[in-house]
Amino acid sequence: MLSLDPRPDHSAHSAHSLHPVHSSVVGRLREGMAASVLSFPLTTFREDGSLDADAYRTYVAERLAAGPGALFPACGTGEFFSLDEDEYRQVVTIAVEETAGRVPVVAGTGYGWAQALRFARIAEEAGADALLVMPHYLTAAPQEGLVAQLERIAAGTRLPLIAYQRGEVAYTAESVRHLARIPGVIGLKDGHGDLDLLQRMLLTAPDGFLFFNGAATAEVQARAYAAVGVPAYSSATHAFAPEIAHAFLAALRAGDHGTVDKLLRDFYVPFVELRDRVPGYGVSLVKAAARLRGFPVGPVRAPLTDPTAADLAALKTLLTAGLDLVGAAL
Repeated sequence: MLSLDPRPDHSAHSAHSLHPVHSSVVGRLREGMAASVLSFPLTTFREDGSLDADAYRTYVAERLAAGPGALFPACGTGEFFSLDEDEYRQVVTIAVEETAGRVPVVAGTGYGWAQALRFARIAEEAGADALLVMPHYLTAAPQEGLVAQLERIAAGTRLPLIAYQRGEVAYTAESVRHLARIPGVIGLKDGHGDLDLLQRMLLTAPDGFLFFNGAATAEVQARAYAAVGVPAYSSATHAFAPEIAHAFLAALRAGDHGTVDKLLRDFYVPFVELRDRVPGYGVSLVKAAARLRGFPVGPVRAPLTDPTAADLAALKTLLTAGLDLVGAAL
């Protein structure tokens, strides 16, 4: 059992040491998080469902031109769960090639630890800088098992790891303290939005451990996360409307609450309401919005479904309104 010590273990702050390569990645990620939003590119498919590598290269280049702080290919928004290993290799390789060292590339990995390591080795060969460990498949697990999963993955890869808690994966503050002691585990992406618990995690983790807001449509909770000390966030909006994503970030950091409220009220909250109508719309709507902007990303793969005609029309109206707010056009 993990032993609960209610006193902050400040020795962990000095005991947690990183390989110099990992320290370099942490530094670059910290710089990226301070500079911009984190971008999670969509994966481009043809109408028959096959991977369109040429379109993906074009799309990634456009995401990079829009100025993200880091690129996270083959993660949730990129439909990691539907990619085979060859497709994954192509996606991560293209992301690394197009990025050319300008920003860190953090590739997704996941399932059980054995399969996660197969993807990890591909990401290593492709030149990724780090890995985002997606929630494991299907079954609930105790805290000891969640920690052991990260230990096994970290022991089998040279790449630093960011744990992602969402769905079945929900760490305690104590478990995060243990994660931070695993060589190579450098941070946590939070998708649950329990800010009381998140603050406890911040207080128990060592200095330098990375945290970022990974809630669905993270901008809706960005102010609240920043208030507890987690200002960095992933932006699905950057995948289709970087103009809106950057305008929101600029207003948030400037303390321009009027603009933040307007963007939330007239774009982000209605988008969340539309997203919540159908399971999987968190990816499907993002991909449909990218198509509306002329990006050749193609359809989603089953088990996701593309938006209905009515929902697509509502999305177009909402996207037009959001772009109007920031002086951009559809």
